[in-house]
Order: sequence, then structure tokens, then C-alpha cells
Amino acid sequence: MDHTAPAPAPAIPRPLFVYALLYGGMTVLAGVLGFKQIALPLGFTTLAVESGIFAFLMLVAISSAISQLYGRGMANRLVLWGFAPLGLSILLIQLVLAFPPSPQMPPENLAAFETVLSQTGRIMIAGPIAYGVSLLLNVWLFEKLRGDGANENGGGGFWMMLRGGLASAVSQAVDTLIFITVAFYGQFDIVPLLIGQAIAKVVLSFVLVPLIIWVLVRFAREG
Repeated sequence: MDHTAPAPAPAIPRPLFVYALLYGGMTVLAGVLGFKQIALPLGFTTLAVESGIFAFLMLVAISSAISQLYGRGMANRLVLWGFAPLGLSILLIQLVLAFPPSPQMPPENLAAFETVLSQTGRIMIAGPIAYGVSLLLNVWLFEKLRGDGANENGGGGFWMMLRGGLASAVSQAVDTLIFITVAFYGQFDIVPLLIGQAIAKVVLSFVLVPLIIWVLVRFAREG
């Protein structure tokens, strides 16, 4: 009988574990936050943007930070694994909506719950498609801009932040195009919504994402 002890499982770096947990949470939260539109002041005008963009930009920043720290392959796996909490949350929401409500639940609370969590079939299809395409595109662009010759720690600092903003801006514009087209094309004129959402997401990509990436990478390297 072979009494050789099994090889210990490889340890997961603590930052990778923490960021993976945050990533899974953001995939679920983005859809819920998206039901509120906020007024975003932008110089001489104000744009209406769905607040789920903040959770989605966290997904972009986390995937870029993982790519910077552990490579494109790990970042792509994180994006693909993100379909698990996303899909499970959709199934659980549909299950809960199918159950009859308690008679003790106030009608206004039930109406608010169903308004926030009920989604059309097209929206449920559009969300995962836009998520997968835009996040994988973000990781690809982030690494492509780093250059094939850069080592794991190469392309950091200001260039890392700029790469993060550029990759996020492009991927978020694509995300907007896919989601709004698949979810709403044929129901109304989607051009104004496309333009407004794209501008807001591009601006936020350059304002927020580079700083978040820098913080995540710095925390991981010093933690």
C-alpha cells in the first residue's frame, strides 16, 4: 500500500483570493444597481447613467489588476468564472419571483421588489453577452498595450494606469453597444441612449478605473 502523503494543494495568493471574492460580488450587484439612473454632471451638461456602471467598472479594474499581477490567462479565467455567480443569481431571482408572496407583505413592497428584479428575456440575454465580450476585450486590450516583451512587473506605474483607462473606455463602449442593441433594439430609438451611456462610461473609465487599478496592484504587492 502506498502511504505517500498527497502533495499539498498550491496556495492561492491572498490578494487573488480577495479580489476573486470582490469580483463575484460585483457581477451580482451590477444588475441590481442598474435599476437606478443617476444624474452625472459632465462639464456643461448632465448625463443620465445607470448606477450599475460603478460595479461594472470595478469588474473592469479588478480584471485589469489581476492581469497585471498574475497574467492574462488568470484574468481571463476570472472573467469566465464570473458567469457562475451571474448565472446563479439570475436563476435564484427567477425562482423567488415564481413563488407566491406572503399575504403579510405590503403590496407596495412587493411591487417595488418585482420592479427592481423583474427583467425581460432580452435583458437577461443581453447582460451576460455584453459582460463576457466586454470583460474579455478589456483584458486583451490591457495586455496588448503592455507589449509582448514586458515581464510580470513591466508596464506599471503611469503607463499601467493609462492602459487601464484606454482598455476600459473601449470595452465599455462595446458593452454599451451590445447591451442596448440586444435589449432594446426595435422598441424605441436607441441612438440617444447609446450616445449618452457611451460618453458617460468612457469618461468614468478614465476618471475612476486607472486609480482603482493602481490601488489594487499596490495593495497586492505590499500586502
